[in-house]
Amino acid sequence: MTTAAAIARSLRLYHAPERRALLDGFYARFLGPGDLAFDVGAHVGDRTACFLRLGARVVAVEPQPRLARALRLMFRAEPRFALEEALLGSAPGEALLRLNSANPTVATASEAFIRAAEGAPGWEGQVWDAALPRPRTTLDALIARHGAPGFVKLDVEGYEAEVLRGLSRPPPALSFEFTTIQRGVAEECLARLAALGFRHFNACLGESMRFSLPGPVGAAEMAAWIAALPAEANSGDVYAALEPGPLMA
Repeated sequence: MTTAAAIARSLRLYHAPERRALLDGFYARFLGPGDLAFDVGAHVGDRTACFLRLGARVVAVEPQPRLARALRLMFRAEPRFALEEALLGSAPGEALLRLNSANPTVATASEAFIRAAEGAPGWEGQVWDAALPRPRTTLDALIARHGAPGFVKLDVEGYEAEVLRGLSRPPPALSFEFTTIQRGVAEECLARLAALGFRHFNACLGESMRFSLPGPVGAAEMAAWIAALPAEANSGDVYAALEPGPLMA
C-alpha cells in the first residue's frame, strides 16, 4: 500500500461520523470551551477535531510532513488550531524519525520500538523503510510558547517516556499510549508521572474509549494491570489526572 492510500484509509477510519459522539463524550470529561489541548502525535487529526468540537484551542504536534500537510488543509480555517511540525523529546535538538510507508500511524523515533515489534504477534509485516531527520522540541518549550494545557494526549510509538522527560510541570490530565510489546516503557512513563505528582490513573484498551477499571488506581496498580494483560491486548492508553473525578468509568 502506498503512503497516500494508507493516509486515505486512516482518514476514513478515524474520522468516521459514528466515532465523533464516542470521542466527544469521552474527552468532555477533560476539556471544555476555552481550554488548551496538546495533541502530540496528531496523525490524521481525529483527536484534534474532537478537541476543537469541545471548544478547546489545540496545538497539534506531527513530525511527518505528509500528515502535517493534511492537518493544515483540514484545519486551515480554524483560528483555534496551531501546528508544530516536530518531534518531542527530553531536550531540544534533532532526532531521526523512522517511517513506515504502508502504515504511517506507526512512524517512530524509537529504535527499541522497532526491535520490539519485529516478529511480535499483531505486528507482522510492519516495515520501517525510510528515515527522516526532524527537529525536536519539548513539552516544556511548547508550554512556554503556547501556554499551559488542560490536557495532553501523547501517542508517539514507544517514545512516550522520552517525551515525558521533557515535562517539568504537570497539566491537570494527560494520556499516553502503551503497547504490550513494550510494557517497560509504560512503567517508565508511570514512574515519571508519579514523580510529577500524578496519583490517579485509569486506562482504555485499543480505541474503545471506555475505561477498563471502575475507578482510578495508583501508579503501581496501573503498572501491574498492564503487566498482566495478554499479548493480544496489543495497545491502549493510560490516563493520568491530578484529581480522581475524570477517571471514573
